Amino acid sequence: MKRPVRVFKFGGSSLKDAAAIQNVANILRDFKDESLVVVVSAMGKTTNAMETVVEAHAAQNGKAFDLLNEIKAQHYRIMDELFPSQNEEVYAAVNDVFVEVEWVLEEPPHDNYDYMYDQIVSIGELVSSKIVSAFLNQMELPTAWLDARDVILTDDIFREGWVQWEQTQERATKLVTPLLEKPGFVLTQGFIGSTTENFTTTLGREGSDYTAAIFSFCMDAQDMTIWKDVPGVLTADPRKFENVTLLDRLSYKEAIEMTYYGAKVIHPKTIKPLQNKSIPLMVKSYINPEGAGTYISDEVEDNYPPMVAIEGDQVLLQISTRDFSFVAEHHIRELFNIIADLRIQVNMMQNSAISFSLCVNDVDDKADRFAQRIEQDFKVMMDRGLELITVRHHQPAIMEELRKGKIVLLEERIKDTTIQMVVKDVPVMRRKKVPTA
Repeated sequence: MKRPVRVFKFGGSSLKDAAAIQNVANILRDFKDESLVVVVSAMGKTTNAMETVVEAHAAQNGKAFDLLNEIKAQHYRIMDELFPSQNEEVYAAVNDVFVEVEWVLEEPPHDNYDYMYDQIVSIGELVSSKIVSAFLNQMELPTAWLDARDVILTDDIFREGWVQWEQTQERATKLVTPLLEKPGFVLTQGFIGSTTENFTTTLGREGSDYTAAIFSFCMDAQDMTIWKDVPGVLTADPRKFENVTLLDRLSYKEAIEMTYYGAKVIHPKTIKPLQNKSIPLMVKSYINPEGAGTYISDEVEDNYPPMVAIEGDQVLLQISTRDFSFVAEHHIRELFNIIADLRIQVNMMQNSAISFSLCVNDVDDKADRFAQRIEQDFKVMMDRGLELITVRHHQPAIMEELRKGKIVLLEERIKDTTIQMVVKDVPVMRRKKVPTA
């Protein structure tokens, strides 16, 4: 009888050092008889560190190799703790991956920054998966290493590859199914895929959750679990709010809304592939694996307390025509064609007769590239350093508290359930003390 497939995803914080990786192995030991696909991210803050390598290489400032060597040293320190007997095979495998990046750095920067980004940054997941796979085998947890790029086919838009679902399904059936018929786990990488020409692509920042959902969909998984450093999905970020509440159950619809509006627990693209096949998603804590976590499915009624998501690093673009015309339909069509071409995620938008406003993430150069593309025909004002606050199932007292010390630049109500605000901090104005005579 065919065993049901389960998919687990472990993020960077769960793999940040040797002790964390040992903890992951302890969790997986309880599932050693399961048919399990394990998806891993890069370790700790490796992706951020690799981004500095890309920036240095693009700038040709002479720092790229030094930055890469720091990343290598950190990984080798972790390996020295995990493999006291100096497992030559895993050291050689990891070294080979780093050599691939060194080859890229020895060449002049590529004209396409996004292409260069994907070829360099993707090694974080490859190295992580090599190390974790080798450690699990050392701990007598048989694990087959799988290159996700052999399975997940995308288009050729780098840094935001779109999955080619039919071909990816065919590849998964051909490559993953035989591995799952053998004892042990299948371990692969999050975040990465490849084009038909075998160039590495990435699926968007924090895309490892999405990778797990892709494998879950293709393998008709029984369920999928994301292991986090929080007990499950909470009503707000506990680092920013007190008295947050754990949501023990959540509907697909509510989860999609929350992730779209900026809740950080789950990647926005994750839910839809699961919903399409009614695959339940669990969000659990790797710190307390016995905890119940949050169960997400289509069997849950929509009845929730207020929930708050805050997205920092936002930029507001206020766009108007350079002539005396209104912002009409043909203008908006032109703008959205460029947005689609650059794969910009629009978090909020609003239009009037004379202007069109967009709030987008300001974590790369896409907002600037967009402004440059339209500057001939449009005036663009950019306001940076903003926050996007989204409140689901809002209450007056919560809204009053969230507006304190803020200027609201843009606000929108969506039905009766959601309020979005683009805000900036303002210092509290106090009356000066007048010196007495």
